[in-house]
Amino acid sequence: MTRTAAPWWRSAVIYQVYIRSFADANGDGVGDIAGIRSRLPYLAELGIDAIWINPWYPSPMADHGYDVADYRGIEPVFGTLAEAEELIDEAHRHGIRVIPDIVPNHTSDRHAWFRAALAAEPDSPERARYVFRAGRGPRGDEPPNDWTSCFGGPAWTRVADGQWYLHLFAPQQPDLNWEHPEVRAEFESVLRFWFSRGVDGFRIDVAHGLIKHPDLPDLGPAPSAPAPERGAGHPHWDRDEVHDIYRAWRRVADEFPGDRMFVAEAWAETPERLAAYVRRDGLHTAFNFDYLMSAWDAGRLRHVIDHTRATLGAVDAPATWVLSNHDVVRHASRFGRAVQKEWRHNETWHPEGPVDLALGLRRARAAALLTLALPGGAYIYQGEELGLPEVEDLPEDVLQDPTWERSGHTERGRDGCRVPIPWAGGAAPFGFSPQDATAAPWLPQPASWKEHSVAAQTGDDASVLELYRSALRLRRHHPALGGGASGDATLSWVDAPAGVLAFTREPGFLCAVNLSDEPYPLPPHDAVLLASGPLTDGRLPTDTAVWLALR
Repeated sequence: MTRTAAPWWRSAVIYQVYIRSFADANGDGVGDIAGIRSRLPYLAELGIDAIWINPWYPSPMADHGYDVADYRGIEPVFGTLAEAEELIDEAHRHGIRVIPDIVPNHTSDRHAWFRAALAAEPDSPERARYVFRAGRGPRGDEPPNDWTSCFGGPAWTRVADGQWYLHLFAPQQPDLNWEHPEVRAEFESVLRFWFSRGVDGFRIDVAHGLIKHPDLPDLGPAPSAPAPERGAGHPHWDRDEVHDIYRAWRRVADEFPGDRMFVAEAWAETPERLAAYVRRDGLHTAFNFDYLMSAWDAGRLRHVIDHTRATLGAVDAPATWVLSNHDVVRHASRFGRAVQKEWRHNETWHPEGPVDLALGLRRARAAALLTLALPGGAYIYQGEELGLPEVEDLPEDVLQDPTWERSGHTERGRDGCRVPIPWAGGAAPFGFSPQDATAAPWLPQPASWKEHSVAAQTGDDASVLELYRSALRLRRHHPALGGGASGDATLSWVDAPAGVLAFTREPGFLCAVNLSDEPYPLPPHDAVLLASGPLTDGRLPTDTAVWLALR
């Protein structure tokens, strides 16, 4: 019997394009669609299967595009709808699929629906599309409940007639009411609009949001306290009712040919809760944040790998492995601390002690080989293939993340992982913008980034870029990697000393990662396929990974 080829998304390597910071073609200091098109040959040579593009829709940019004013257009700073369609077509000619973001939890306060809501009366049909409520207290001048914004401060803003509206993020991002049939119908229409233009899937922002407890109960003193009703869970995160929405979305995707897909940004308390998003009639994949949040610790990483594979395998969903993205500190800097720690999904990662960038880079190289050797799919955040660290010393006067202002200047926010990436040259803008650019990059680039540029690393076999190129080339062609030649996601752990992760995949492949303090003698093998650093007398040094061909 001939085995049917597995859908592409089960083992795809997807490259995240943070559009503002990828490539600026017109010289205004902000990345754009034309910049992405100009770098498609680079992405094809890198060896990725698809690109995920952060929001490109019209937006006032209160949260750099995650406040959408029109879901069927393109932000003029980034280009035009015609340019987006040309990008999709050209990417497909390069063998690269295109996955834009979709932001369903909230709109911009400039969206036509919200403008109509503000102009309407309380309890009007226009306001029913959002979450408006009367305030508490004798005059209604207290928020309807104690919920707080993810960016700091209360999650409610009062309007002129005295009602309050909910925004779990910035005040410019009012939450939609997903119990309203018009909201559900509108987003299904938006999905069809873009699927008909050739996009291959969507990354769903805040996929665990959308549904709120109908009574909007207080959270209480603990930020993650459960709702009063036993078994109801959190009153606004990861509620069971959200899966009805995604079953409908899955039916929309299935209307179109070519294995269209969704990937959920779903922050769930347990792998079991995450697995609920990716059942056969729901979404296709979800980001594996437990893996991203793990410290550089062999025991913890193995636990996360095993638990993730077991829980997702139970619903026949592939794991997706990710080390960094546009919302978290880059892993080269996280791993460069003497004190390694994990953090929870509702916490901000804070560094402990100074960063050792050499240590962080060595561990990041090893982590790349571990990640790309695991069964399932993987995500690469732009610049991680260059070994970029977090920019931790941005001047306060350039910080733009809403977290900075909303937290009263106590949380610097996410700008440090969003600095425009370097392409070539010895000084800023390092090829991010044209030489005759009229504006500096929207965030300043460190002078040291000349050593990290694509041009500086290309052809240097010891560079991070060439390591990624080699790993992705091997991953695409070796029958044991990705989903495997048979589509089966095999992985068998090998006995190894404490602090060493070693596993085989069939046929004939072994990955070993040494997180211990002692060199690890390599097991019998036929050849070294790739190593993240030099090997010494048949031993794997600490903070180093290797791929071996087995006899």
